[in-house]
Amino acid sequence: MTQQLFDSVQNTRILLRKEQIQTIFEQFDHHKLHLTPEQRIEKYKKMADSPFRYFRGSAYLFYYDTTNSPSPFHTPEDRPTWIMGDMHMDNFGAFQNENGDIVFDVNDFDEGYVGSFLYDVLRMSISIGLYLEEQQLDESTQQQAIERFLQAYIKQLKRFQSKKDDALSFVFTQQKTKGPIKRVLKKLEKRQREALIDDITEINANGERVFIWNDEIQPIDNALFAKIVALVPNYHVKDIAIKYGSGTASIGLERYYLLVNSHQDALGGKDLVLEMKEVRSAIPAYFLPYNKPFWNHYVHQGARVVGTQKAMHHLQDPHLAYVTMNDKEYYIRERSPYKRKVKPKNYRTLEDYYTTTEIMGKIAAKIHARADLDYSPVFTYHSEDEILKQLRGNEEIFIEAIILQAMRYKQIVNADYALFTDYLQHFEAQHMNSQLEKSI
Repeated sequence: MTQQLFDSVQNTRILLRKEQIQTIFEQFDHHKLHLTPEQRIEKYKKMADSPFRYFRGSAYLFYYDTTNSPSPFHTPEDRPTWIMGDMHMDNFGAFQNENGDIVFDVNDFDEGYVGSFLYDVLRMSISIGLYLEEQQLDESTQQQAIERFLQAYIKQLKRFQSKKDDALSFVFTQQKTKGPIKRVLKKLEKRQREALIDDITEINANGERVFIWNDEIQPIDNALFAKIVALVPNYHVKDIAIKYGSGTASIGLERYYLLVNSHQDALGGKDLVLEMKEVRSAIPAYFLPYNKPFWNHYVHQGARVVGTQKAMHHLQDPHLAYVTMNDKEYYIRERSPYKRKVKPKNYRTLEDYYTTTEIMGKIAAKIHARADLDYSPVFTYHSEDEILKQLRGNEEIFIEAIILQAMRYKQIVNADYALFTDYLQHFEAQHMNSQLEKSI
C-alpha cells in the first residue's frame, strides 16, 4: 500500500469517527438533555481537561461503542445485574452513613439501571487505565491496577456466594481499609459536623442562618421558594439556593440546596443541607435491553436513583426522597459534610494505587451482590450466582480479556479526545459567529 493510499484510508477512518462523535453528542446534549450552546461549551471545556475527564462526560459514547461488542461473559438478558451505570475512579468516595460512621463506597447513582455486570466492570477498568495514565504511570502499572480490581471483585463475589461475608452489612470504614482510602477516612473523622454549614452559610443581620451567595450558590425567586418548601413538608426550611458549577455530566440539570432544620441526621444535629437534583433517564437505558419489571417499579426517575442508592448502600441517607416539580423529576439527599474522594495527591507509592483499586473491586462486588433478591422485589435471584456462573471458572481468561479490552478502549478514548478538542474549537467558533450575526 502506497503512503498516499494509506493516508487516504486513515483520513477516511478519522472523518467517520469524528462524524460519529459529533452525531452522538448532538443527539444527547442537544436533543435529549436540551443543553443550550453555552451549557454545552461549559460542559465540553470541563471534558477537555484530560482524556479521563472526557471519558467521564461521554458515557453515552461508551455505551454506544461497547453494547455492540458481544462477550461470552455477559449475564443473560433475563438475569441482569442492577448496575451503577457510570462506574469510574471518581465515583467512589467517603461520606457519613445513617449510623454516623464515615465510610467509603460508591457515591453516584444517577445512571443506575439493570443490565450485564460487564458494563460496570469494563467502564471501571478503562477509567483506571486513564486515571493512572494521567498520573504518568506506565501501561504495566495500569494493567496491574486493573488486575487487582478484577481479582478483588471476583474473590469478593465468591465470599458473598459462600456466605463468608454478608453483602447486606458489608461496609468499609477506616478500620477496614488501608492506604490512601484509610488516610482520607482518618482525616475526615477530625472534620466537624458543622464544617459544611460553616463553609456555605452565615448568620445575617436578623440573626438568621442563610446561604452565602457566590458564583456557584445563587438565590431563587419567592414563587420558586414556596414551591420547593411545599415539596418537603417534614422540614423547616430556612433558605434555598440554586447550585451551579457541579460535575460534568450534570451540567444543564437543575440543582438546589435547601438549608433545613431537622433531627433526622446521623448525629442528631439541627441544621443541614439537602440537595434536590433534577434527574433524567439513565444513559444505559438507551442502549441496554428494556426491562419491564424494573421500569414498572421505578417509573419516576427520582425513584430509580433513590432506589439504586438504597439497594447498593448498607445504611443509606435517611433524607432520601423523590419529588416532581414543573413536570421535572428530582431526587433529594443530604449534602454530606464528609463527602471526599481519593485525589492524586493522596497516592504515595505504586502499592497505594493497587490497594485502592483492590478495595474498589470489593465495593463493586458488594453493590452488585446487594442490589438483587436481597433487597429488591424486581429480582428473583442472587446476582453473584449469575455473574460467577458466566465466568464458568475461567477467571484468569476473564481478567485477561477485560484488561485487553480496557487498554484497547483507552487508546480509542485518547484518539477520540484529540477529535473532541477539535470539535470543541469548531463548536465554540460556530456559536460565536452565530452570536455576532444576531447582534448585527
